[in-house]
Amino acid sequence: MAQRPPPEARHRLPRLRNGRDWQGLAYLAALPALAAWQWVHGFSAVLYALMLFLTLGVGVIHHNHVHLRMWRGRRMNRLTDSWITLLQGHPTFVFWPAHVGNHHRHRHGPKDVARTYRFGGDTNHLRSYLLHPFQAAWVLMPVFVAWLGRLRRHRRGAWHYCMAQYALWLGSWALLLAIDWRRALLFVIAPQLHGLHWLLATNYLQHAHADGRKPPRKAQVEEAPGDTRGSQLNYARNFEGLVNPLLFNIGLHTAHHENPHAHWSELAHLHRTHYRARVDAVLNEGGLVAYMVRVFVLGPVWPRCRSRPLMPPDSPIR
Repeated sequence: MAQRPPPEARHRLPRLRNGRDWQGLAYLAALPALAAWQWVHGFSAVLYALMLFLTLGVGVIHHNHVHLRMWRGRRMNRLTDSWITLLQGHPTFVFWPAHVGNHHRHRHGPKDVARTYRFGGDTNHLRSYLLHPFQAAWVLMPVFVAWLGRLRRHRRGAWHYCMAQYALWLGSWALLLAIDWRRALLFVIAPQLHGLHWLLATNYLQHAHADGRKPPRKAQVEEAPGDTRGSQLNYARNFEGLVNPLLFNIGLHTAHHENPHAHWSELAHLHRTHYRARVDAVLNEGGLVAYMVRVFVLGPVWPRCRSRPLMPPDSPIR
């Protein structure tokens, strides 16, 4: 009978912070496996569609990994950073200045550089949804550059780590394009760009027509039961449908903002018990796809399908 390794050896084995992250590891393994299979055997519409879905999952895994590192050991977390960089086609470090340092700090408020109402007013329609990733990338680029500049001056080791991620990403593209540029574009780069567009566009889904007027601080005062007008929690929209078990509770955005270091598996309980009743009812949606069809497709034809802005027309920040 094989003997168990001694305690000191077991301690050195990679350990996940939460067993639910095996779902994430499965996604991180399945995406390159599907790309490799099609690279060798040819295009499959079913597998390609599944691969596009997995690019969404990898983006959410990246988001969750930044807020709460997946592993208990630094080495495995660094390896996970590198693997996600290869799968997403952009460095993982960018989430820190763009998402944590900007979006979570300012919560869709006037200082959030990628706030949805910055571009063309307080809208919620298909054209703005599709354009938002390009607009957000444009205004976030100076944030990245300034942050990297500070790292280079004050934390050279961290700066070298970020540059290594750029080298890994661009080197992978160069290698795959040199092997077969057509397959590289179809099976690697196009899915990566699809995932990146969705990742940035999610900000629009979660915040368009939400209230950006409230100060960017943690809501600490309980509102009166049933009175959600002017709630400090009305800065985000929540989706309660199938998107959550498939994409790591990404739809429960208020609970995440209020508890950014909570593991994603805890958000359903937090949403149900602490936040759902404290936000305006129009910000608690059912399914994500149903919402997009209603607002983006039916809304232009039937006004009753459109969302309504929670900021008044005379708000100075609209």
